[in-house]
Amino acid sequence: MSPRHAAGPAPGERAAVVTGLGLTTSLGGDVPSTWRALLDGGCGVERVDFGEPAGPAQVYLAAPAAVDPGTVLSSAKAAHCDRSAQFALVAAREAVRDAGFPDPSALAGDGSRVAVVVGVGLGGLTSVLEQDHRLRTQGAGRVSPRTIPVMLPNHAAAEVGLMVGAKAGVHAPVSACAAGAEALAQALGMIRDGRADIVVAGGTEAALHPLVLAGFARLRALSRRHDDPKGASRPFDADRDGFVMGEGAGMLVVESAAHAAARGARVHGRLTGAGITNDSHHVAQPAPGGPGCAAAVDAALRDAGLVPEQIQHVNAHATATPLGDLGEAQALHSVFAKGVDDVTVSATKGAFGHTLGAAGAIEAVLTVLALRDRTAPPACSLERVDPEIGLNVVGRDPAALPCGPLAAVSTSMGFGGHNVALAFADAS
Repeated sequence: MSPRHAAGPAPGERAAVVTGLGLTTSLGGDVPSTWRALLDGGCGVERVDFGEPAGPAQVYLAAPAAVDPGTVLSSAKAAHCDRSAQFALVAAREAVRDAGFPDPSALAGDGSRVAVVVGVGLGGLTSVLEQDHRLRTQGAGRVSPRTIPVMLPNHAAAEVGLMVGAKAGVHAPVSACAAGAEALAQALGMIRDGRADIVVAGGTEAALHPLVLAGFARLRALSRRHDDPKGASRPFDADRDGFVMGEGAGMLVVESAAHAAARGARVHGRLTGAGITNDSHHVAQPAPGGPGCAAAVDAALRDAGLVPEQIQHVNAHATATPLGDLGEAQALHSVFAKGVDDVTVSATKGAFGHTLGAAGAIEAVLTVLALRDRTAPPACSLERVDPEIGLNVVGRDPAALPCGPLAAVSTSMGFGGHNVALAFADAS
């Protein structure tokens, strides 16, 4: 056993299982529709015309949600929530029902053993911009009294906490595009430490606004393949030129194995480890060679008590930026070394866009589904894997995962140098 991975969870730490899954993405408004569309090679990217009345239309590529969350929630609840919180509520409600709780407000007794962790990147920014426009055009008296609650980064977490009656803690990590994954790392810690029996955790984002897209465009982070929306975002492809923004949410019910067993819950998979590092290199660029990502994967495997040879699948962060994808690939080569060809790598952002703070949580759901169904999802827009990448990347058709026990890693990275890796195992 490699000394980097010699230690697993200490005796007495409690195992964490995933009993509920929830999604809302540009591919579908729930888990079944999103997963089915992803496996079928679907793509939610399209041209979006923001049509600014004071000037020429601003046209961008984006992956808007397939189902408007405002049509799923009650009109009163939708009116009181920013779109990012709406997504979180929709995905969380699906996850808790999937976990066997028909009433989301009755997860466990009085809620004292229930917690919530919801990560965001930009959170309620679009609502802030809307209210700022109202202030400037209509005056202070027309600003919504809900402005302050919806602009806070904990808005989505607070709304989910209210829905499920969480009293063991409600938390909101804000770590850019790694926030959703960091939420799950926090959930794992709460289960292990005995601070909660159930944690509803994930990430959400609703930032399809011309200011945000213009800002990313100025950074040259977005794909400029406007004549080919469905083929625009090409993670790990030799011709990749940037990402496409998406929106949505992913939520999981993470539960202590003992609590799940006591209530006879169905288990989708196990959350076995987490690793969190930072590059401390540049606010918007990954460190060359991906050392921070490699260290996070190393830490997640060590935390899970696994060695690299036990990993069959990786759901990669893979945003389709030239430097980001290369650095992540180099990190995976560093961790898996000569065994890297035996690891089946999925790069799914080409299908539903880069959802910033929601990305790590959405991809965690996809990782659990891949292990459950023994199927690695495809890359809908992949033409030719960059020779410098050198990974066993799933192409346009799903790939079967091997028989026997399965384990996987999901990676996430974000501006500020954030790196998070999560280790999962199948339910066996």
